[in-house]
Amino acid sequence: MKPVKVGICGLGTVGGGTYNVLKRNAEEIARRAGRKIIVEEIGARHTNPDCDTKGIQLTDDVFAVAKNPEIDVVVELIGGYDVAKELVLTAIEHGKHVVTANKALIAVHGNEIFEAAQKKNVMVAFEASVAGGIPIIKAIREGLSANKINWLAGIINGTGNFIMTEMRDKGREFSDVLAEAQALGYAEADPTFDVEGIDAAHKLTILASIAFGIPLQFDKAFTEGISKITRDDVQYAEELGYRIKHLGVSRRTDKGVELRVHPTLIPESALIANVNGVMNAILVDGDAVGQTMYYGPGAGSEPTASAVVADIVDVVRTLTADRDNRVPHLAFQPSELSDMPILPMDQTETAYYLRMNAQEKPGVLAMITSILGGEGINIEAIIQKATSEDQVPVIILTQSVLEQKMNDAIAKIEALDEINGSVTRIRVENFGR
Repeated sequence: MKPVKVGICGLGTVGGGTYNVLKRNAEEIARRAGRKIIVEEIGARHTNPDCDTKGIQLTDDVFAVAKNPEIDVVVELIGGYDVAKELVLTAIEHGKHVVTANKALIAVHGNEIFEAAQKKNVMVAFEASVAGGIPIIKAIREGLSANKINWLAGIINGTGNFIMTEMRDKGREFSDVLAEAQALGYAEADPTFDVEGIDAAHKLTILASIAFGIPLQFDKAFTEGISKITRDDVQYAEELGYRIKHLGVSRRTDKGVELRVHPTLIPESALIANVNGVMNAILVDGDAVGQTMYYGPGAGSEPTASAVVADIVDVVRTLTADRDNRVPHLAFQPSELSDMPILPMDQTETAYYLRMNAQEKPGVLAMITSILGGEGINIEAIIQKATSEDQVPVIILTQSVLEQKMNDAIAKIEALDEINGSVTRIRVENFGR
């Protein structure tokens, strides 16, 4: 059978890994796909010293790859938004199937890209866009297709998880660990996408769409980073029996879909609370299967390449199928996507960890609890730390309540003369405990 010819655009960390895996495992991959898969051309501005590209056609024009009539599948690994979007749409226009690891591209422009692919009867595969080598998209889209997904929650950014792990295990401050993460190459020189949750929000947007059958809506995701978490918060959480993780959470409710990324207290006994370092993990709760968890490396050259090449194999297996007989991009048939709204953050419900500095004098704690009670907020636990200062840290764990009520309560607490500075708020998830 005629070999399938692939064009790789981008030969950096993931592009290089993809090329090497395709070359090293060519025989095994051909046995799985049913025909040979060969790299016909590589488009990249720079060569990769870890890749032996002898005999491969090279160009610095990625659009030439997208237009090459010999190529069947274009693999987009250049990253970013604008050029990547133009490249993918060009490839689709020229009848090429596309494989990408670009979560930002899919989260922001995926609806447009999938529509174009439907019209041209080509596939766009994007397993590697979420959680690196973990086949989470395939698991939800295909393996759990019998289920009504209730919720999912994940550690989907390794940099943030590394920082939170180091802060807990070694009692270090955020800024100190961030500097080490940058030195180790886990975080970029500008770490905003990682530590402020933007990267995780891209991935969560994709997961929510395939879990609940809704269009991609990145602009409606609530995003909060970990830069304000202190080692005191980490310590107090431990005292309460919790650990802090930077989570993406999406839940189906009667009113709509929650779509939120933020620091979260998780019971220390929960499996996901014990996922450490740069590893990723995603919990999925389905009505038939219950809770399942998917764990593994969320980044890296060959772990991500594993997902990219798996997508290429999937494309090759279904090359001759028409669009109505392929697995839909977002798990549900395009005409069956739901118009369920994304809930505003103030309409979501969680429990809360609150930390504030209060003046050391009688009656202050009563004022705080009175405000919480007035908003219908029940208290689970209180820690009041004795200090030699004239102000003391007060830590309160609440039961689940509407975020708007907590917003109102915090505003009233911060208005008290007896409270110094702002109230630190961290949301709490117990995952059915």
